[in-house]
Amino acid sequence: MIRRVAMAFVVLGVVLSVPAGVSAQLDSKAVQIFKPEDIKFVKNAAGTQEQAILFGDPNKEGPYVVRLRWLPGNMSRPHMHPNDRFILVISGTWWLGSGPNYEPEKTVPVKAGTYVFHKGGELHYDGAKDEPAVIQIWGMGPANFPNRQ
Repeated sequence: MIRRVAMAFVVLGVVLSVPAGVSAQLDSKAVQIFKPEDIKFVKNAAGTQEQAILFGDPNKEGPYVVRLRWLPGNMSRPHMHPNDRFILVISGTWWLGSGPNYEPEKTVPVKAGTYVFHKGGELHYDGAKDEPAVIQIWGMGPANFPNRQ
């Protein structure tokens, strides 16, 4: 027991002896960090949402990661994507509907922190109602993103 307490004080002493201004260095070839303030969103032509491409290109073959910010009061119409998509709701409430009929009043609220799987080739529609909704999408391109209205 005494040995454990002594070791804890040694570790604490080492931690406290590291100068406050020293920070770790990362090799950018190994790790890249993108702070929220560095992520640049671009508004779509319809003005319904903003998009930031974090990795790849959703219009080309291969993996991609896109962050979307749905603006309040905007929803897509029923559409589908050719490939499966994996989605995390980051903030706000994202509203989802499925099927060929556009019925925004029947959409389901999806809160921040929720993971959603969109099956490729299946009709759905989505968007934001009273507040912005930020989602992050992982998928394989080409994603065939519809023209959002």
